[in-house]
Amino acid sequence: MLVRYGKMGTTGWFTHEEKNMPKASTKVMIKSERGLEIGEVVGRFCYKSCAFKKNEDAVVDYYAVGKADCPVTDGGKFVRYATEQDLSDEHHINIGAKEELRKCKQIISELNLPMKLVDIEHIFGGERIIFYFTAENRIDFRELVKRLAKEFQTRIEMRQVGSRDAAKIAADIEVCGQPCCCARFLKILKPVNMKMAKLQKATLDPAKISGYCGRLKCCLRYEDHTYRDLVKKLPRKKARVKTSQGEGTVIDAQVLTQLVSIRTDDGTVFAVPAEEVEIIQQPTGRPEPEHDDIELDSEEFNEQENSEHQDGKQ
Repeated sequence: MLVRYGKMGTTGWFTHEEKNMPKASTKVMIKSERGLEIGEVVGRFCYKSCAFKKNEDAVVDYYAVGKADCPVTDGGKFVRYATEQDLSDEHHINIGAKEELRKCKQIISELNLPMKLVDIEHIFGGERIIFYFTAENRIDFRELVKRLAKEFQTRIEMRQVGSRDAAKIAADIEVCGQPCCCARFLKILKPVNMKMAKLQKATLDPAKISGYCGRLKCCLRYEDHTYRDLVKKLPRKKARVKTSQGEGTVIDAQVLTQLVSIRTDDGTVFAVPAEEVEIIQQPTGRPEPEHDDIELDSEEFNEQENSEHQDGKQ
């Protein structure tokens, strides 16, 4: 069965011998390489005779990545369906984790370590406590781990994460009113660049097009291919064109409406659908190249925008 578990929303295959699969959302107890954990069955309507309808190769093909990069891993073994006592224990563990988080922040402050604690994950079986943090550089946290292990009497794991993973752990509701995509369903976080924002005519204010992680919002990528296909149907600016209303030069084009604004030789401006435009002569110079997959955060985005703005003035 497929189970999602852990703070990072890891999805894995877990072996089981159950003969009945519940149709409702179900919490389960699993044994992963980290220890005894509680997770949730994924795709509860995708089972036939208690087996997932798609095999592992089909799932890898679905994500269109190699098996090494597939976000669905070999999880471990199914133990049992979670009982009321298990759910109650999980609740109490989460309450206790807040105190563990507070204590860790206190020790970090005492040791003056240049790191920011994001969240904590206390494994259900008590085998280990995982602390997620961000930092600009590598941190020597041996003394921190030693003091935490003495305090909590269990294995301590410090895991440094990037801005995207930190957002996945700590992010809440985005401006669209929905939970952050990276926390809700995105498993493979592909690069997003500012040319996607320009192509979609989005505001270029970094504060409005940057997500919780400080990088450009993942949703800018969702419609990028559609916009690129639509742009290919439009004539380039300064192209010489012919329409039923006469010849002229393209001065603007709207991607979604597929309307082309044209100025005639006598200065008259009008708009016509792209399919009614016949290109007589393309403008000189090469068209703008397809965007690459260079991902920028808010500060880099702002710097590049300012640089391009200055270049335009020269």
